[in-house]
Amino acid sequence: MVKECAWESLGDELVVVHDPREAYTLADPGGRVAALLDELARGPATAEELSAALTARGVPVSADDVRDGLAGLDSLGLVEDADERLLGDPEADERHFSNLTFFGAFARLGTSRAEFVRRLRASHVLVLGAGGGGSALVQCLAGLGVGALTLVDRDDIEPRNFARQFLYRRADVGRSKVERAAEWVRAYDPDIEVRAVDRWISGPDDLKDLTGDADVIAGGLDGAPDANLWVNEAALRAGVPLVAGGMTRTQLIYFSVDPGRSACLRCDESDLPGPGERTTAAVAQRLTRGLRLANGLTGPMAMQVGSLVAYEVMRYLTKVEPPRAAGARVVLDLLDGLVPVWRPFPRDPGCPACALAPQNDGRRLP
Repeated sequence: MVKECAWESLGDELVVVHDPREAYTLADPGGRVAALLDELARGPATAEELSAALTARGVPVSADDVRDGLAGLDSLGLVEDADERLLGDPEADERHFSNLTFFGAFARLGTSRAEFVRRLRASHVLVLGAGGGGSALVQCLAGLGVGALTLVDRDDIEPRNFARQFLYRRADVGRSKVERAAEWVRAYDPDIEVRAVDRWISGPDDLKDLTGDADVIAGGLDGAPDANLWVNEAALRAGVPLVAGGMTRTQLIYFSVDPGRSACLRCDESDLPGPGERTTAAVAQRLTRGLRLANGLTGPMAMQVGSLVAYEVMRYLTKVEPPRAAGARVVLDLLDGLVPVWRPFPRDPGCPACALAPQNDGRRLP
């Protein structure tokens, strides 16, 4: 059936609008496309039924002509499978109403909006950190309906968290963050399977038992300069995409690593100046890496980081579009209007971490 769109004939052309950001102008001298859209708007029908209806209104077309027309409309994202607009369970359809509506923009005859939601519900995300960006990430992933979450953190809740970590309440002070975050998820959506892991991560081996059935690793670890490299190694060994983000004093940053397909964080390390290099740029870069920054994430910034990471995770899980931050840092500068700038990692052909990635097993993006 036709998606939510509007059309109007203009001489020998037909103007069709589905997404307000663009309009399609189609050649339609005989009005056949307009007539086909009119019939599709009446409800689901087979190619044969559409052929009969169009012929009856004076637009003689064969069933094969209709199929060709449907293929053309499908290539523009204007039609979808009517039976797959919903999940088929009234309670689930109500729960995922907004998600189904959103995925309608990406649905095609071969991949429905319901299929995108089913992919999320069948997915497992390993979330590292339930603090600033992490707590927002948990909420976003739960909202999307990701079917299973493993939450990892070792911190306890403190009053200083309240400005940016909205999972927690005053009565939670002193409690484990992951235990409280898991409670929140269970109360929010009992259909989500959630596991809390209250654990220090001091190296990639501490993640081995957590990555086996994960589809994506998301979030980040604080407390050690090499923490992201540990997670990078664990993700590559498991062949699982990694999506992480955070903030410097004035910049929001997120990135992803697609094992076997993109450069990784260790590749990025290969481009750093050597310890003996004494140029101004080299010294400034070393000082920057050694700078200890107080956590300046406010509520809006934490939500921004969490949502950007969650959206990239959604790309990996649903394949609705390719990951946008694979092998790159996407930087949004607060002093420059939060306009995203892509900064690709330099690819290191001899990267020892990339060499750990297993051969593609078909689970990831083609």
